[in-house]
Amino acid sequence: MRSIHAFSPAEIERLGYYVYLYSDPANGQPFYIGKGIGNRAFSHLKDTAETQKVQRIAEIRSRGQEPKIEILAFGLDEVTAFKVEAAAIDLVGFENLTNAQIGRHARQFGRKSIDTVHAELDAAPLGRIDHEMILIKLNATYRAAEDDAMALYDATRGTWRVDRHRAARAEFAAAVFGGVIREIYSIAAWLPAESTQYADLRQNEPHDRWEFVGRIAAAGVRDRYRWKSVAHLFPPGSQNPIRYVSPE
Repeated sequence: MRSIHAFSPAEIERLGYYVYLYSDPANGQPFYIGKGIGNRAFSHLKDTAETQKVQRIAEIRSRGQEPKIEILAFGLDEVTAFKVEAAAIDLVGFENLTNAQIGRHARQFGRKSIDTVHAELDAAPLGRIDHEMILIKLNATYRAAEDDAMALYDATRGTWRVDRHRAARAEFAAAVFGGVIREIYSIAAWLPAESTQYADLRQNEPHDRWEFVGRIAAAGVRDRYRWKSVAHLFPPGSQNPIRYVSPE
């Protein structure tokens, strides 16, 4: 008799990459979403690691039940499976799952605002510059801050190696990700690193770094620059996340 916890070779061939879901049979609540090939969907049933997922499976089994395993999509290539997994995690909510990590490429393929989609697909290049500005290119951690205004502010304002004199002339700071300005801040002051508190409790920043304090720019300035592409203002191959621009 074939095990219900294994796919046959013929099934594996037809399944290709797939996305699967674990849920509690008592209430139908999903608690794990994954991507895999072969018999990956069943591997968690034998997992003995000390994780929330394993604890949840043990809790279900203590009631004399087994987790409900479902296939959300199959016959996929790997990239498409990443996209489906990311969309499913975003739909259920990572905070409602026992996944230890949000999922590879989830920030690239997952839930995005319409403004973000427009910015990534068809942002117009920024033309005339009317203000002294410092452009700050954020790394991949920006995705975690995208829908959190305070987290985005913290990610933008510090801490950086800057030319103090040029930074002091800047009236505004622009948060840049993917070559596109995501937010504009009016700079009140530049301070040595760790002069103020951050939500992520960062510590032991190098002494030659600086941070700014400020607030979101007025609507007119914000509308002038936000969602514009400035990729052309960063030299190709440059690793420096800072760029100073002035009125032309």
